[in-house]
Amino acid sequence: MSVFDAYIEKVVEYVEALRTRGVETKEFTCLEAPDRIRDGLPIQVGPNAHRGIILRSDTYLELGNPLAGSCAFVLWTDKPSLVSDGKVTLLGPDIQESAGGSLPFAQILIVGGEELSDKDHESLVQHQYVSDRIEGYMIKSAPDRVWSRVSKEAAEKGFDFETLGKALMGIVKSEEPRVQAMEIVFVTTSKEDVEGLANIAAQIRKISKEIVKENWKIRGYDIECASDCSSCAEKLVCDDIREVISVKKRKKREAKAAGAS
Repeated sequence: MSVFDAYIEKVVEYVEALRTRGVETKEFTCLEAPDRIRDGLPIQVGPNAHRGIILRSDTYLELGNPLAGSCAFVLWTDKPSLVSDGKVTLLGPDIQESAGGSLPFAQILIVGGEELSDKDHESLVQHQYVSDRIEGYMIKSAPDRVWSRVSKEAAEKGFDFETLGKALMGIVKSEEPRVQAMEIVFVTTSKEDVEGLANIAAQIRKISKEIVKENWKIRGYDIECASDCSSCAEKLVCDDIREVISVKKRKKREAKAAGAS
């Protein structure tokens, strides 16, 4: 049982509460293989698919500006049955309906796989921040939120939340082979609705921090660390630690190989 199982249920309940309230809802299905997902999208997805920055003058829509409201987190479970594989749920206005606007934005990624464990946590969390892997989509800031921009060019090609959801699924499923099921929830209704997820997000952050800390202890380093490496002021320190670990592993492999010869 994953520590996040109960929170997956809380998210499902939250989504149903918004539906019951009459919030505009769209659902998309994405069950194709990862490579086929990318082939069917109007924009490029993959390493360096997006280069540079999206200036305000080139922006079609902004999502998750702190003034508008933003929230993002990842939930994973070793019970794939808890995840509606391939389902993307949008609660609120879509991208194509919001030209020139600034929408509140919540993004929840839910993944399941029988072999998923705490060891996969950090990697799964980092898949929220795809700032260079989706054409026409730029993440400006991501400390426990996704504040992003969609370019006018991408919007003209048909970029919408179905596109974003499928792109994220393609990336995660192709790079995380232990993921058997994935579901995504986007909320763009109001700042209040996005902030309604804040309590869940705060609990997720606490659990995430403990998982990361334990993972580093297992590697031999007792450090305090937040889950979001991309925005952490200590990223360079952690990069150095990872390099040390990599060197140690390489020397261990070389010593083992020398002993066998």
